Amino acid sequence: MAFTLPPLPWPINSLASKGLSEEQINFHYNKHHAGYVTKLNAAAEARPEIKGKSVEELIKAKDASYNLAAQIWNHTFYWNCMSPNGGGEPKGAVKEVIDKSFGDFATMKSQFSAAAAGHFGSGWAWLVKDGDKLKVHQTHDAGCPLSDNLKPVLTCDVWEHAFYIDYKNDKAKYIESFWNTVNWDFVNSQL
Repeated sequence: MAFTLPPLPWPINSLASKGLSEEQINFHYNKHHAGYVTKLNAAAEARPEIKGKSVEELIKAKDASYNLAAQIWNHTFYWNCMSPNGGGEPKGAVKEVIDKSFGDFATMKSQFSAAAAGHFGSGWAWLVKDGDKLKVHQTHDAGCPLSDNLKPVLTCDVWEHAFYIDYKNDKAKYIESFWNTVNWDFVNSQL
């Protein structure tokens, strides 16, 4: 079984009005995300023992295929965290858990944004479930919370390839735009 590039959950140009252009999404998805899939398939040809395993199994094994598998999983999760109908404040169960964990949405958003903007180098900012609470979590490079036995509920990719076409080196402006895309329905489904 070959690893495949999951389709985007929305049309490639549909986040443009939210601040992520078609060019940015196309480059990020069709070059970077697709590149990890291509490289993992090449690795599976060279190492037959990883054929037939899921990316989640490869992430948990933490072997030589970890970075590729984690980047495929992280990116797929990231795309689902966004929506052309996203943004605004959380609703439903996630709002209740955010309020319980942080006091209010503004505090969580501030902590998450600070973690994303302050992340040195390449990586990810996450909102993860740890027990019955949520917390902000960072991973470097291809790091994935699944490796730390944490349940991801939201992520923002802070590798430069996620924002450089639209925002150059203005990571903070990209993070601000990211909040306009957050798919709270998906985040709720991850609880």
